[in-house]
Amino acid sequence: MKKITLLLFAFASLLQAQVPVYLDPTKDIEARVEDALKRMTLAEKIGVIHAQSKFSSAGVKRLGIPDFWTDDGPHGVRPDVLWDEWEQAGQSNDSCVAFPALTCLAASWNPEVSRAYGHALGEEGLYRGKGMILAPGINIYRTPLGGRNFEYMGEDPYLTSRMVVPYVQGLQSVGVASCVKHYCLNNDEEYRHQVNVIVSDRALHEIYLPGFEAAVKEGKAWGVMGAYNLYKDEHNCHNQYTLNKILKKDWGFDGVLVSDWGGAHDFDQAVRNGLDMEFGTWTDGLTMGATNAYDMYYLSKQYQKAIVEGKYTTKELDEKVRRVLRLFFRTTMNKQRPYGFLCSESHYEVAQKVAAEGIVLLQNEGNILPIKPQGKKILVVGENAIKMMTVGGGSSSLKAQHEISPLEGLKMRLKGIGNVDFARGYVGDVGGNYNGVSTGQNLKDDRTPEVLIAEAVEKAKTADYVIIFGGLNKSDYQDCEGHDRKSMELPYGQDKLITAIAAVNKNTIYVNISGNAVCMPWRKQVPAIVQGWFLGSEAGIGLADVLLGNTNPSGHLPFTWYENLSQVGAHSFGEAAFPGIWREGKKIIDEEYKEGIYVGYRWTDKQKLKPAFAFGHGLSYTTFKVSNLKAVNAVTTDGNMTFTVDVTNTGSMEGSDVVQLYITDSKCSVDRPVKELKAFQKVSLKPGETKTVTLKTDKRALSFWDEASDDWKAEPGQFVAQAGDASDRLTCKVKFTLQ
Repeated sequence: MKKITLLLFAFASLLQAQVPVYLDPTKDIEARVEDALKRMTLAEKIGVIHAQSKFSSAGVKRLGIPDFWTDDGPHGVRPDVLWDEWEQAGQSNDSCVAFPALTCLAASWNPEVSRAYGHALGEEGLYRGKGMILAPGINIYRTPLGGRNFEYMGEDPYLTSRMVVPYVQGLQSVGVASCVKHYCLNNDEEYRHQVNVIVSDRALHEIYLPGFEAAVKEGKAWGVMGAYNLYKDEHNCHNQYTLNKILKKDWGFDGVLVSDWGGAHDFDQAVRNGLDMEFGTWTDGLTMGATNAYDMYYLSKQYQKAIVEGKYTTKELDEKVRRVLRLFFRTTMNKQRPYGFLCSESHYEVAQKVAAEGIVLLQNEGNILPIKPQGKKILVVGENAIKMMTVGGGSSSLKAQHEISPLEGLKMRLKGIGNVDFARGYVGDVGGNYNGVSTGQNLKDDRTPEVLIAEAVEKAKTADYVIIFGGLNKSDYQDCEGHDRKSMELPYGQDKLITAIAAVNKNTIYVNISGNAVCMPWRKQVPAIVQGWFLGSEAGIGLADVLLGNTNPSGHLPFTWYENLSQVGAHSFGEAAFPGIWREGKKIIDEEYKEGIYVGYRWTDKQKLKPAFAFGHGLSYTTFKVSNLKAVNAVTTDGNMTFTVDVTNTGSMEGSDVVQLYITDSKCSVDRPVKELKAFQKVSLKPGETKTVTLKTDKRALSFWDEASDDWKAEPGQFVAQAGDASDRLTCKVKFTLQ
């Protein structure tokens, strides 16, 4: 009888070990987290805090918690790769809508468009079974040489803050976590694992952190990704200052800090300094590595062994697991999540909307735009008119369901109206493959540059309009992860092509396709210039509609467009400021942000430089007047201010303008910028219509980071608010006082 009892007990124990113990879904998330934590074994806890494949981490099968899948963004859901190889999984259901790059989204200056973008991206990720999308990217545009600038939201911390919050909220509204990246100071791609950033506390808090702070405090982001670079000699994937102190203690972040792929470098720091989920270690984020790499992660078996041996308690482990469980219950374990959609009509509409609101009309001398196409001969020139741009550029490379090129878009819109011809003009990167995805294009052309230019010039002589599509692409050393640009000049001899065409055709229009500013030595010879960004699936439609006037352009620059690198603060202090200097032994590069808080327009204002196009600049096919700025409360004691300003459409076409409010501290104990963006609003107006716009600011808008008190500080005194529709076109101002 005793033997039978023991056998029954053993059988019951076996059943208990194999049958899932489902968690009570009626409890709130924090109760469920603690309940699950108590039930988990040490091995199960270790299992959820590191990757088990290229893009997934393990769930807890015994508790009914599924595996957790991440995927790259921020411009669409990346196609799936094999379990442990950076090769395509060969699936037929992982094509996606490619949305415009985040530089274009930022150029819309429209937070509601950002919310729609995040929501649509979340629906695509949800359909694909993703619990987290590695997006959005919000690092500051410090130099136009930054290879990954196209994935970010420009140079200004306030603009970035207002655009990132709705993106995060839209994405997470469907139960897919955002993973805001790359936290922080990730402004270089070349030697990105070795760069140790030296920056003042004031510049850190005023310029480089506000976007992340807003994403965490206001957006309630469920995930943040640590950056590759170092700060204070610690990698930002396990950094006691940026993670333990600022992110988790000061900001109260309750989500998961995810390492960038291959971003963890030190065992003890990985345990103690804020890393919650580790991905990519010993595969370098890119290559194969050991066959048992996932078991060899810092937060894997060696961590478990160290706990068993008493070298660590479970204090740090339990805190990591709590955060990961909280992520699970917000996403994969959230039974209220809706169904996802892939490549829906509404998602393509969002892509078109972002493009329409983000394309920037930089220059339009003689009002040659919009094109009047009826019966006209239109010559399209340039490789970027035909080259697919959704493939390449690094981890944001996509397998788009379709991509309409600029040439195709114009032909579609002009069918039966105008005559469209094409000349190659230049040959750049004829490839079209990245990570196993191919564009299917064969762009090979063996003709010499001289022959290509001669052909384009000859055709241009008889054209009514010439539209040159040039700029950059997503090849190495252009707009691409892993490398920074080597210069600000256009590649592939484009300057010579543009100059030659402008000399024979007075109706030359240049459309720059890029995520970065480029030098334009021929700018005064070309009457119309459009910044076309990387627009994704609907690129050709978005550009054609702006060029033909179906869409009135309303984008404004999210960064200063310099004439050349001599105007850039980061390039004004020698090699030590950019790209940095190798330490002895060549293992670490020290890069000192010597320009401090003076990034972008803050620098050009301070130095009294005139860039090619100012921050916030953007033209329209109509005209606007910004006037009658008033401070509703001219004296404030708490720093909260309300302003009203009138905006009038003084032209003959309906359009949208971006009203921008900048504030100047008239007298301060520390050096402050000439002015700083502190509020904005996009407003649509019919011809002759006037609207009064209300803009609100708070004490933070009047404050600087005080390094002595390690906090924000606003000093009593007089301030000046200025309003306009570009940082160099401020047409009204008002004084107010902080008591």
